[in-house]
Amino acid sequence: MNIFKNISITAFSLLTVLVSCKNQDNTKASSTDANPLYLDATASVNDRVSDLMSRMTLEDKVYQMCQYVGLEHMKHAENELTPEELEKNDALGFYPGVHSDSIGRLAEAGHVGSFLHVVTPEEANHLQRLAQKSPLKIPLLIGIDAIHGNGLVSGSTIYPSPISQAATFDDALIKEGSRQTALEMRANGMHWSFTPNIDVLRDPRWGRTGETYGEDPYLVGNMGVATINGLQSDDFSGTESVIACAKHLIAGSSSINGLNASPTDVSKRTLFEIFLPPYRRAVQEANVYSIMAAHNEVAGLPGHMDKFMMNDLMRDRWGFEGFYVSDWNDISRIDIWHHVAKDFKQSIEFSINAGMDMNMHGPIFDKLLIELVNEGKVDEARVDYACRKILEAKFKLGLFENPFIDVEKANSTNFAKSHQENALEQARKAIVLQKNDKNILPLSTNGKNKTIFITGPNANNQTTLGDWVSPQPEENVVTMLEGITTIGEANGYNIDYFDAGDRSKEITDANIIKAAQKAKQADLSVLVLGENSFRHDWSRKTTGENVDRATLQLSGNQLKLAKEIIALGKPVIVVYVSGSPIAEPWLENNVAAVLNTWESGAFAGQATAEILFGQVNPSGKLPLTIPRSVGQLQMVYNHKPTAYIHKYNTEKKVPLHPFGFGLSYTTFKFSEPKLSKTSFSGIDDEITATVEVTNTGKVAGDEVVQLYIHDEVSSYTRPVKELKAYKRVSLNPGETKTVSLTINAESLAMYDSAYNFVVEPGDFMIMTGNSSSDKSLKTTMLNVPQLIKLKN
Repeated sequence: MNIFKNISITAFSLLTVLVSCKNQDNTKASSTDANPLYLDATASVNDRVSDLMSRMTLEDKVYQMCQYVGLEHMKHAENELTPEELEKNDALGFYPGVHSDSIGRLAEAGHVGSFLHVVTPEEANHLQRLAQKSPLKIPLLIGIDAIHGNGLVSGSTIYPSPISQAATFDDALIKEGSRQTALEMRANGMHWSFTPNIDVLRDPRWGRTGETYGEDPYLVGNMGVATINGLQSDDFSGTESVIACAKHLIAGSSSINGLNASPTDVSKRTLFEIFLPPYRRAVQEANVYSIMAAHNEVAGLPGHMDKFMMNDLMRDRWGFEGFYVSDWNDISRIDIWHHVAKDFKQSIEFSINAGMDMNMHGPIFDKLLIELVNEGKVDEARVDYACRKILEAKFKLGLFENPFIDVEKANSTNFAKSHQENALEQARKAIVLQKNDKNILPLSTNGKNKTIFITGPNANNQTTLGDWVSPQPEENVVTMLEGITTIGEANGYNIDYFDAGDRSKEITDANIIKAAQKAKQADLSVLVLGENSFRHDWSRKTTGENVDRATLQLSGNQLKLAKEIIALGKPVIVVYVSGSPIAEPWLENNVAAVLNTWESGAFAGQATAEILFGQVNPSGKLPLTIPRSVGQLQMVYNHKPTAYIHKYNTEKKVPLHPFGFGLSYTTFKFSEPKLSKTSFSGIDDEITATVEVTNTGKVAGDEVVQLYIHDEVSSYTRPVKELKAYKRVSLNPGETKTVSLTINAESLAMYDSAYNFVVEPGDFMIMTGNSSSDKSLKTTMLNVPQLIKLKN
C-alpha cells in the first residue's frame, strides 16, 4: 500500500492546526534565553550545536530529519500526476490530500528540516522566512540535483553531463566547474547538491549511464573526489560552498536486467574491488558530508536498511562523519516494493537503525519515528546523531547568520562568463573522435560553393544538455545546427538543414525520403543522431533516469534514415548526442567519420563545430567500453582473465571501441615506460613511471597518457588490467615531453581473504599507452618483495 493513502485529509488538517499553535507544549523551546549561545556566530560550531540541541525536544530533533518537496513543485506535480502514478515516479511529487499551504505551516512551526526541488531564489527566501517564524528559528537546508551545473534552475550554466566530464580525463577542469556550480547554487538559495553519482558503470543499458563517470573505479573515484572538492571546498564552511552527496550506496548500475531499481546480485569481493573504492575515496580523501542510499537491493538486502554498508563499513571502518539521506521515498519502499517490512513504520525502524538520517520526502515519517523512539524500538541516540550532523551543516554553511539570498546576485552569478568558458572547455575536451576515415576531418576551411546537409533528431534542440536539466533560455544554448552554421558559413559553406523528426520516435518514412532528397543535393551530410534523456520530455525520452534500454542500437528510425543517406554514396559524418553508448557497427563501418559528443552541455554545438572544422583538435577518451551489441554484455576492459577463453557463436569477442580510446588529428609516439626503481619496498613508497611522448603529426594536440597495472600472480583472481594513473599532455608538432606518473601502495593493493587491504608480494606488469587496448600499450615489470598491509 502506498503510504500516502494512509493520510486522511481530516487528520492532516488537524495536524497543521496543532503545529501552528506556537508549540505550547514545547517547554524547551519556549524557555530559551534572549541571547542563546547557538545564535552567537563567534562560538564554535560544536558548542552551538550542543547548545541548540539542549533546547530541543525529541520532536524538534526528528523534524530536522524530515525533507519535503518545494511548495511550487508540489503545485506543479499535482497537475502532472495522478495519485496512482506517484508510487513509481522519482521526479515529481506531492502529497495527496495535503495542500502546499499545509506544508508551509509545517515549516513555520519548525517541523521541516529540509526542502528539495526549490528552483527559484524567491521561493528559497519565502521558505526561509517561514522557518524564521518557528520557535527556535532553525533555517532550512535546501537540496537540489545539481548534477552538472544547477540545471533545474532556468538560466544556470549547464556543463557537460558526468559521463562527458569523465571523457575529458581532466580532474582539475571538473573540480573548477563544480566550484562554479556551488557559487550558482548558493546565489539561488541552495546548499546541498545530490551529486556526484559515483556508481561504477557495469551495464550500459542502464538509463542513468550518463550520470556516471564510466566503468573504471579509479577514474570514477578521481572524478568523484574532484567534484566533491569543487563543491565543498575545504569543509563547505561559509557562503560559497555547498554539501556534496555521494550516491547511490550501492551497485545500482549492475542490476540483473539493466533496469533502474532492479535487484543487484554481486559478490562481496566485487563490491569491495569495483563498487566501493570510489566511496572510500569520497569519504577519506574528499570528506564528503552526505551519502544517499540506493533504490536497489544487493543480495536480498535493500540499500536503505543495509547496516553493514551505512554504519559498519562507511562510518566505523572508513570514518564517514556526515549524514545519510534516503533516495526518493525509498524508506517507504522497504515495505511497498521490497516486502521485507510489514508497513511504513517498520520500514522506518529498519532504516534508521541501520544508519539513515533524513527521509526524502514526505509526511508521517516524523510521527512514526517519534512513536518508535517512545516504544524503545529506535534509540534516541540515533536521532541525536542525525540531528547533530544536520545542524552542523547548517551552522557551517552560515545559514543561522543569513538564511536569505539577494535575488539580484543570483541573476549576476548564473551563467557568468568564466562559468561559460569552463563549460565550453569541458565540451571541447569531452568529445571523442571514434572514426576518421581517410582523414576526412577536419573539414576544409575553404567551403566555397560547397553545401553541408544537416539532419537528425538531436540537430537543433536542447537534448545536448542531458538529464537533470530543465529547458534553458534559447540564447544560453548553442545547438548543433547553430554551431555548425556559424563556423561553416564563416568558412564559405552553405548549410542546409531539414527537420526529419525532432525526436527519434518521430522520424517518419516520408521525412526520410525528403531528407535523402536534400542530402543528394549536398556535398556531404552531418547526421546528428543519438538518444534523449531530457528530463521534462518523459513521453519522448529514450534514456536517462527510469528509462532504460533493451538495446544499445539507435532508437526509432534513425538507422533507417542513415542508410538512405549513406546509399547516396556521398561522405557522411555521424555526430552522436547521448549519455548512453551507441553500438552500431554497420553504421560506423559505412560512414566517413564518427564524433561522440556525449551530452556536452550548453556549448555542445560550438565545441562540435570547432572540432569538425579543425579549430580544436579532438582529445576526449572513452570512459567506458563500447560493445558491438547488447549480446556482448557484460563487456568491460577490466575483466577477469577467463572472461574470453571461449568465443560467441555469432559475434566477435572484441569491443567496437575499447575503454580509453579516442582519435586525434595528429599522431603520437610513446616510449616504453621507465621506472624510478623496479622494487616496491613499503607502504609509504612511491615509484615514478616516466614515458616520453612525441607529437609525430603536423598539428598541435592533447594526448592522455594512461597507466595500467596487472598483478601477475595473486591469491584471488585480479583483472587483466586496471587503470591506476593518467595525465593530459599538450604537444606541438614534433615536440617531445616526458610524462611522469606515480605508482603507490594503493595502486598495487587488493583485498585478501579477510578483506584487509594489502599488497601481495610478486611481480606486477606496468602498462602505458593511449588506450586500454593491448596493441596500444607498452610494458615493464615491477616487483614487490614482501607483503604490505595498508591502513584501510
